[in-house]
Amino acid sequence: MADPFPAPAAGVPSPQAAVDTPAVPPAVAKFKSCRWRRPPEDGPECCGHRDVLPLAGAAGFDPQAWCPDCKFYKLRRTPKKRSPDEYRY
Repeated sequence: MADPFPAPAAGVPSPQAAVDTPAVPPAVAKFKSCRWRRPPEDGPECCGHRDVLPLAGAAGFDPQAWCPDCKFYKLRRTPKKRSPDEYRY
């Protein structure tokens, strides 16, 4: 007898997996990768850019209102590891 509930094929997400993981709005994803994001360890998570912070504030920052069209957005990069030979004086 055939299985009435066959297992999903490899690489195909199950319908239950889609329910468990909430979709992240694009503005929040952009905010999380922005170089101006103040990490939660340094206080409330907000935009630390000098032109945005006075208007948006640290307490009531909303990525949906600021991040979709941010002209200050720059992707956060990990610094390259340099060898001591590269920075001789």
